[in-house]
Amino acid sequence: MSNEASGANARSADAGPLGYLALGLTLLAYGLLGTGVLSGTSAGGASPLANLVGGVTLFVAGLWQFRGGDRFSGTAFTTLGAFWATWAAAGPAGKNTAGLFLLLWALLALTLTAASWGAGQLTRAVYGLLTVSLVLSAIGAFGEASGWGKVGGWVAAVAGLAAWYSATAELTGGRWGRVALPVK
Repeated sequence: MSNEASGANARSADAGPLGYLALGLTLLAYGLLGTGVLSGTSAGGASPLANLVGGVTLFVAGLWQFRGGDRFSGTAFTTLGAFWATWAAAGPAGKNTAGLFLLLWALLALTLTAASWGAGQLTRAVYGLLTVSLVLSAIGAFGEASGWGKVGGWVAAVAGLAAWYSATAELTGGRWGRVALPVK
């Protein structure tokens, strides 16, 4: 075991990149499958990924962040982990149930967007785009309007790419002797 994984360093380790990778991959899969770009697929096809990567991994990363004293990331990751686990486990739902579920989680995403204001533009973009995606998906679910759901899927995919970029930038930051991926 290396020194980095033992003792005090293990207690202060940052699970932020893990959380943003899990969020990014889940949003990217959910978004792309929701757009209908891949024939014969839907957002429901992302259920296993949503449950394990989005649900379990995000929840664990959130608990890790809480332990390290990061209330924002701890709250964001655990609640979004709960969202993905619930979404994956719920199965098919009526339009009003699905719409209400998405709208309520859009309120959480809006709270995260407001709370991320001091965290930087990329973090605000992730949560802001997530909020917009959930609102559009809710409108699509309530009105059985697949066009709104597809637009919501594209927005979710962009949010996923932003989260993935954020994690990759943090993981690679300075490891190549320079900043490889800039973050503001």
